Amino acid sequence: MTNYGKRALSICAALGALLMPALVHAQVASEAAVPGALDRAFGELSNGPGGTLSLSLQLLLVMGLLTVLPALVLMMTSFTRIIIVLAILRQALGLQQSPPNQVLIGLSLFLSMFVMAPTLDRVNAEAIQPYSADQIGAEVAIEKAGDAFHAFMIRQTRETDLAMFTDLAKHPGYSSQAEVPFSILLPAFVTSELKTAFQIGFMLFLPFLVIDLVVSSVLMSLGMMMMSPMLVSLPFKLLLFVLVDGWALLMGSLAASFL
Repeated sequence: MTNYGKRALSICAALGALLMPALVHAQVASEAAVPGALDRAFGELSNGPGGTLSLSLQLLLVMGLLTVLPALVLMMTSFTRIIIVLAILRQALGLQQSPPNQVLIGLSLFLSMFVMAPTLDRVNAEAIQPYSADQIGAEVAIEKAGDAFHAFMIRQTRETDLAMFTDLAKHPGYSSQAEVPFSILLPAFVTSELKTAFQIGFMLFLPFLVIDLVVSSVLMSLGMMMMSPMLVSLPFKLLLFVLVDGWALLMGSLAASFL
C-alpha cells in the first residue's frame, strides 16, 4: 500500500472512532462471524483476493466521513461551549453583527484546536502513527482513538447528566468511567457543555446589564425618554471591555475551563 493510502486509512481510523463507537465500546453478537460473501466482495474491490482496499475506495471512504465531520466538531469537542459563550458576549455588548459570524466561528475553531491539542496528539501517537507504521491493525487504531476522545468527553461531563441518560436508557450502573458507552456519553456531554456555556454567559452578561440599567436610569431622570439607552450604553460597554482586556481574559478563561 502506498504511503498516501496508509495516511488515508489512518484518517479513517481516527474519524471511525467517533463515528462507530459501538464497535469500540459495545459487544455486538454478530462480530463473531463475518459472512464469506462479504469477504469475497471486498476482495474483488481490493487490489486482489485478501488484499487491502484500493486507493479509490479509500478516498471514497474518507470523503464520506468528511460529510459528517462538522457534526463531530460541534458535538464531540470544545467547539459548542466556545461558540455559545462568544455569541452571548456579542449579545451582551449590544453588537448585532460585530464581530461577524465568520470571525466568531473561526475563533472558536482555532481555540477548539488549542484545547483539543493534547487529545489529538494522543490520537496521533497511539493510533495514527502506529497504524501508519504497520505496528497495529485498523481495529486497534480505532479503539485507541476512541479511547482518547472518550477520556476528554468524560472529564467534561457532569455525573448528574451521565446518571440521567443512564436511567433513561435503563442501563445498569457502570463500575468505571471507561465503561460508559458513547451512546450514553455523547448526549450527556452535549448537555453538560450547554449548561456550562450558559453559566459562563450569565456571568459575562451581568456587568453589561448593570451598565444598561445605570444608563437607562440616568436618561429617565434627565427626561430623555426618546433617546435609546442601548445607543448610549454601547460606548461605555466597549470601553469597559477594552480596559479590562476582555478578549484575553475570555479566551484564557475558556481554555482554562477545560483543564
